Amino acid sequence: MDKVLITEDDITFAQILERYLSRHGYEVVLTHNVEQAKTALNKDKGFKAMLLDYRLPDGNGLDLLDFKVQHNIKIPVIMMTSFNDVKVAVQCIKKGAYEYITKPINQEELLMLLKNAGTPEPLVAREEPEKVEETKKESKDAFVKGTSDAAQVLHQHVALVAQTEMSVLINGESGTGKEHIARALHDRSKRASKPFIAVDCGALSSELAASELFGHVKGAFTGAIIDKTGIFELANGGTIFLDEVGNLSYDVQVKLLRAIEQREVVPVGSHKVIKVDVRLVTATNEDFKSAIQSASFREDLYHRINEFKIKIPALRERREDIDEFIRYFIQKSNQELQKNVRGIDTDVRKIFMQYHWPGNIRELKNIIKRAVLLAQGDLITRLELPEDMELTLMEQELEPTADLKAVQQQTEKELIIKTLAETKYNKSKAAKLLNIDRTTLYNKLAKYGIEDV
Repeated sequence: MDKVLITEDDITFAQILERYLSRHGYEVVLTHNVEQAKTALNKDKGFKAMLLDYRLPDGNGLDLLDFKVQHNIKIPVIMMTSFNDVKVAVQCIKKGAYEYITKPINQEELLMLLKNAGTPEPLVAREEPEKVEETKKESKDAFVKGTSDAAQVLHQHVALVAQTEMSVLINGESGTGKEHIARALHDRSKRASKPFIAVDCGALSSELAASELFGHVKGAFTGAIIDKTGIFELANGGTIFLDEVGNLSYDVQVKLLRAIEQREVVPVGSHKVIKVDVRLVTATNEDFKSAIQSASFREDLYHRINEFKIKIPALRERREDIDEFIRYFIQKSNQELQKNVRGIDTDVRKIFMQYHWPGNIRELKNIIKRAVLLAQGDLITRLELPEDMELTLMEQELEPTADLKAVQQQTEKELIIKTLAETKYNKSKAAKLLNIDRTTLYNKLAKYGIEDV
């Protein structure tokens, strides 16, 4: 079992990382400051990699990179930064970091970095700052816009509102690329040179959401052993993207409204008012009207975050763009997996054009990546497609329903996964929507090997 050393002063976040990596087969050692990390590195040289937070209570990540070089410790270091700061990233890489990743952490990206961290040598090709910035810019801009009418309207709206200071609410199904649109708004705005921070509100507990967004002072609550800078302060001058904003508790909504209206925040446990200047972009796949009627979401906040609404079409509503997405994802998968797949055969294209794509662009991306990995020749055939894809295709004629007892077994797993995603893995809500009890749901999760996220 590979061992990973995590050095992160945010204890709650460190524990979340520990649980996630443990579920994926890693043995994790936690440290929370520079001195603890030095002790761990001196004690054990057998780590697969080190996840290192840049900002620490008794120093910063550069101190540990210097220590690693001085003591000839050959362990790949993946830096974790609170925002996408190219200058900090370049500093770290020049000091010998293997790679860097920005918070909030993308779990799939983290697993890929850990998997590929096979050599402790720094990426010397990324030594020059200009090259890093250019690479970053290319990677952000290199995305399929599409030629369908729906895609044209979408990007006209993005171009129209990007240069303004209006708050934007992005509405779209899961997997349609809401964060990509939020980044496009930031990159085309006057704030492009400042931080862009994306926050998954669905992953924030009601207890920690205020601390993450607005910061806290030492002693504000159990576990608050040091002061913490909130995302609003870290993103000052830039853009904050709040995904699934409807998941925020009512109390946090009140504080968010104040931050928008007064352009100021107060850290948890403090009376100090901090002035902030950020643009807010939010996203949801929920119906806010029902949330407002049920008093779970404030109507005044809704109107503040919804100065301009952008609707992202589902993939099934823009089938003219599927071929372009296929080419793009094959190219990216070839680069990542070192393959040379040219395209898909006619049978696969027919299946793709008929399929309903409940997971939208994200599902297409994952299916293409898997197929490229499995492909034996230069074309993807139906042999490389997931087994349940054609079965699902045959079941699409059924009237959509959330009653699990009325759905045939072939689509059961897909329906459970979709319902869990919609309820943010709230088992009670999912069981109720599926018309089964919690015990039955747990049995089916075990049967299909469905993990928590």
